Order: sequence, then structure tokens, then C-alpha cells
Amino acid sequence: MLCRSCNASEPTREACVDEVVEPDEAGTDLVVVTGLSGGGRSTVARALENVGFYVVDNLPQALMLEMAELAFAAGGAARRTAMVLDVRSRAFSTDLAGAVRELKERGFAPRVVFVDADDEVLIRRFESVRRSHPLQGDGRLADGIAAERKLLEEARDQADVIIDTSHLNVNQLRRRVEELFSGDDSRRLRITVLSFGFKYGLPPDADYVLDARFLPNPFWVPELREHTGLEEGVSSYVLGQEGAGEFVGTYAGLIAATAPGFEREGKRYLTVAIGCTGGKHRSVAIAEELTARLSGMRLSAHTSHRDLGRE
Repeated sequence: MLCRSCNASEPTREACVDEVVEPDEAGTDLVVVTGLSGGGRSTVARALENVGFYVVDNLPQALMLEMAELAFAAGGAARRTAMVLDVRSRAFSTDLAGAVRELKERGFAPRVVFVDADDEVLIRRFESVRRSHPLQGDGRLADGIAAERKLLEEARDQADVIIDTSHLNVNQLRRRVEELFSGDDSRRLRITVLSFGFKYGLPPDADYVLDARFLPNPFWVPELREHTGLEEGVSSYVLGQEGAGEFVGTYAGLIAATAPGFEREGKRYLTVAIGCTGGKHRSVAIAEELTARLSGMRLSAHTSHRDLGRE
């Protein structure tokens, strides 16, 4: 903790008459970014800079607390600081959870972002730039990825938000991060309503998975096949089907009912994934409608369409 008047660490009452201020109470906003090499940490860092964060890349884990206290003492723009950690740092340790816990004990409230991707996607990314994995050594690329995944297992389990970049391009990832961190009220639960296609796999970062395949598929309507759920014709067709309105209303009510509890428990990000066969028609239209209803309930919600455009 720091003092308002002298900025000294942990001042005693005899040494300083001013009160000690909890950094979080003073508005310090800390984000810790980690994850798999090749997962997109650099893109996340640039996106955070776009929304006003001061970003420190490749920070040794041992310096996290010192960096947080410097940010608090500096004030101004530095109050929004993002620290990017990866295994290339010589001081990296597996106890990220312990480092985050230490920050919380000193009054900070860090948010941990973990970027992930499927192994085959990571392999393709490394091969495309002809780089070896930092933990590969004399082994195969897959061996380095497996070693890093094991090293970061606990960090992933304890992250506030996990972003799977397997199906995201650079611009989609940037927009996702900017949507998550551009809000003024960082304490509110931020809901991502994510459409996807089951044939491309389940989103591993989903908290809820909803299945829209019970609705008739616009793919089989010739005049709608080439259009998407973002367009009025497809949206009206999907939402006009029997049970569609009740489906959206039921889940909007469920999310609205549980949101205050999630906020009380300190959860800041919720991903609601809605799937159909290809992620082009039904899931997109339902996701847009669910987001609109949640926003109408004064919840912070935005849409993301993972597989739109893949067909």
C-alpha cells in the first residue's frame, strides 16, 4: 500500500500522518496478460494500448508488485497498466497465482487475461514465420507447446478471462479486447454473446453453451442461403420461428438473474456461446437478439461472431 502524500511503501503511522490508501480505491486498473506463445499476446497488448493502457511487455513475474506500485505512484495514464508475461522471461515462474494473490493482498485488483489456441493452430503459426518455440529445445515444435501448456496450466485455470484465438484473425482479436476493456466501469460484469458453428468445434472459453439447432435452418431456404443472421431477412425468419422468442427470453432472464451473483463473486467476464450448424444464420441472429435484450436490461453485453464468413 502507498501513502497519499509521500508515496512511500507501507508507511508507519509514526512516519506519516496521512492515511494509507488502497490502490484499487484510488482507481488503479491492472491487467495481467499471459498465455501460449503464438496465441496472440502481442495483439492483445496493442489492443490494450488502443484503449488507454500503459503496456509493459515481457515483464519478469518477480517485478509485478513493484510495477503495480510504480503505476499507482505515477498516477495519470499509468493508473491503467497492463503487464504482459511469457516464458521467454528468465524470471518466469509457475506461481502466477501466488503473484496475483500478493497483488490482491496489497490492495490491487488485477484482471488476468489468458490467450490460448489449439495446438495445430499454434504449430501453423510458428511454421508460417519459421520460428522455433521458446521451450522446444532440441525436440519438436509440438513438444515445446506441450511443455508450455503444462507450465501455464494453473495460470489458465485461475484467469478471469480466457480468449481462444484459434478462429480469430488479428482484427477480430483486437476488437474483442477493445470491447472487453474499453468500458468506464471495470467492475461490471461484461457479457460476450458469441455465435459459433458446431461443425467447427465448441468454444473452449464459453461459460454457457446454447444450442439453436432446434430452429429450422435458413440454409435450406434458397433466397436466404447466401445471406447471414446479421441481415433482416434471415433475422426475421429465425426469430419468427415457433419457440425462438421464448428461447431468447428464457436465457436473457437466466443471465440477468445470475449476473448480480457473478458480480458479487468477483467475476467480470461471462461468455455465452450460441451455436448452430455453421455459425452463419441461426446462431448469429439469436446472438444479436439476445445481446439487444441484455442491453435493454442494463447489462453490459456485446456480440462476437466466431465463424461468420468461414463458409
